[in-house]
Amino acid sequence: AREITQVLTQSDMPELDMKVLPLYYCTLTPYDDKFKGLHILYDKENVQRTLGEVVSRAGKSQLRIAETEKYAHVTFFFSGGREATFENENRILISSPKVPTYDLKPEMSAYEIKEALVKELEKGTNDLIILNFANGDMVGHTGVYDAIRKAVETVDKCAGEVVEVAKANGYSVLVTADHGNADNAVNPDGSPNTAHSLNPVPFIVVDDDIKQVENGILADIAPTILKMMGVETPPEMTGRSLV
Repeated sequence: AREITQVLTQSDMPELDMKVLPLYYCTLTPYDDKFKGLHILYDKENVQRTLGEVVSRAGKSQLRIAETEKYAHVTFFFSGGREATFENENRILISSPKVPTYDLKPEMSAYEIKEALVKELEKGTNDLIILNFANGDMVGHTGVYDAIRKAVETVDKCAGEVVEVAKANGYSVLVTADHGNADNAVNPDGSPNTAHSLNPVPFIVVDDDIKQVENGILADIAPTILKMMGVETPPEMTGRSLV
């Protein structure tokens, strides 16, 4: 979309004898801040009071950790489109393996992430830790069932160790996802399913003092975390605590 918009509205391409056309040109979303004269149907929303911002304003520290494939998800996207860190925000990037497709390395960098995170948990210096294991999604997209199974087994093992170390160091743990993939790897006709699933995602709370968790939606997760941290939920968050 960016390339087509560039050549139709922004600059000539003489090598292909293409010139900018006098169009009333609409785009669904902003493509590039440098593009001029476009009509944008849904402009970028400036998201305020994200979880990371609220935690930072409360004087607490946080860590974001993931491998390359999901690093932007726990940093830029998690912060509402903000690249810069908040005060007392730390980040750890673990490189993803250099393979053509992740069915060739279904473990990806989960073990390296786990080892790095265990060290941070044992330090106990971060009030909030945001972790993403990429395996279920990235390997799920390959549609290779044996690799998907290996990916899920890897995450299960690594997540299990993370939870145990977290508990031993006084942390509560929340486990969830924003969509499924590996949970629906095979279509009814036996063919591989490489798309995201429509199944509800789990929301697991590991905390000795919390005995019940209500059903909810993704918007409820941040208010739940803030309540568990003893931080007031801002009015910009429309969800509710599930504990």
